[in-house]
Amino acid sequence: MLDFSYPWMALLVLAPLLLRVKRRPASDAAITLPALAKLASEQQQQHYRSVNLRSMLALLIWLLLVLSATQPRWLGEPVTLPQQGRDLMLALDLSGSMEIADMQHQGQSINRLDAVKMVVSDFIKRRQGDRIGLILFADAAYQQTPLTFDLVTVQKMLDDSVLRLVGTRTAIGEAIGLAVKRLNTYDSSNKVLILLSDGANTAGNIQPLEALQLAKAAGVKIHTVGVGAEQMLQQSIFGRRMVNPSQDLDERLLTKLAEDTGGRYFRARDLTELNQIYQLIDQLEPIERDAVTYRPQRSLLHWPLGFALLLSFVLAARNIYWRGVIKHAG
Repeated sequence: MLDFSYPWMALLVLAPLLLRVKRRPASDAAITLPALAKLASEQQQQHYRSVNLRSMLALLIWLLLVLSATQPRWLGEPVTLPQQGRDLMLALDLSGSMEIADMQHQGQSINRLDAVKMVVSDFIKRRQGDRIGLILFADAAYQQTPLTFDLVTVQKMLDDSVLRLVGTRTAIGEAIGLAVKRLNTYDSSNKVLILLSDGANTAGNIQPLEALQLAKAAGVKIHTVGVGAEQMLQQSIFGRRMVNPSQDLDERLLTKLAEDTGGRYFRARDLTELNQIYQLIDQLEPIERDAVTYRPQRSLLHWPLGFALLLSFVLAARNIYWRGVIKHAG
């Protein structure tokens, strides 16, 4: 269909009428003189016809320019583009135990937080089209970013997270409660929380089982990841001995949080197991968002503008011609 970007510009059609100077009519005596009729030669009549033609050309050029000012365009048939993606809230443990260097990367020992950052950073980059939010928790839980398509900002906030930023203990219940509260602000049919922790709930005003009931009532699916190796050589005054650095990990709680909400619990003893989070995301059903509808547009501006330019050349050529005729006659 034909459409105009600025239809109100059509009012400029009336501009020549407003600028027109009214001419005084000739007196009746002059009209009735027979001598004036005899003086109207064939050359004068041709000149008058030329003037009328120039006026018509000028008016047509003006109409074409006004039409160009309205910016005519042709709208094609509506095209609907479905948008698919996931709404994922990430909750990352920043308690003091995340400093334990029991993860191996390229033959080097790295702490748990650095290992989680490596995996989650790659995970964020692969989530083009998804909305991701980030919550950091220790003594309390804090939202670093809301659900957003701006993955660069989420990545930046993840990179800036450091140990003991929000304390040294572990407030799992508060992290879940805050995630449920934030997810409830969005109209989503699939609310997912991915919680990464290496310990047990030791802080916060909300107990994990209370937060679990809130999550179930809100329809939030929780996937939990328990981070930390089960064996680690530790140097002591009696020599080196094998210890379990994950003895404080509450796997029973993390398993219950996941199973009671329809999620899954993952045990990440090393980077290989930590990468199983990708399999988790691949299994999530994509969320069907509101479809985006647009209509292809094709500008028609060049057509009236081109005709106006062509007629301007014609009008200029006729003016030059009549000036020559008048000069020759004089």
